[in-house]
Amino acid sequence: MTETSSDDGPGFRRETEQVVNEIAQGLRTLDAGAAWFSGLAVARQREVLREVSGYAMQAHVTAADGRAGVARSGVKPTANPSVMICLDPPRYGLGGLPAAEYVNAFRVLVSVFAVADTRRRETYCKGACGHSWHHLPAGTE
Repeated sequence: MTETSSDDGPGFRRETEQVVNEIAQGLRTLDAGAAWFSGLAVARQREVLREVSGYAMQAHVTAADGRAGVARSGVKPTANPSVMICLDPPRYGLGGLPAAEYVNAFRVLVSVFAVADTRRRETYCKGACGHSWHHLPAGTE
């Protein structure tokens, strides 16, 4: 993947939103998403972590969501991102971790978001949802 320029902020955010929601809905694997994330410059990775943290906050992640997401993420439960997201209330500042932990932080955040967003799609949004990101077309990976 080629990196977008700093002028492409909104487009990049839309790309991040697409990738994260595809992972959450099972249209893209977590490994494929992590590979996309790994191909970004460190500054972009930090931006993505902040953006995905915002998605997780909007999805109202709980400590239980954190534990379920960490279990799906493939990241050790004792790793910093895992511990932070499982606190009650969760700590979302994963972009403040050392860059060496960013890939694990991405895996944890997206996995936890997937758990919380699925719960919301199956309850709050069931049958009457107008959120475009909850209705992605299949076969995008």
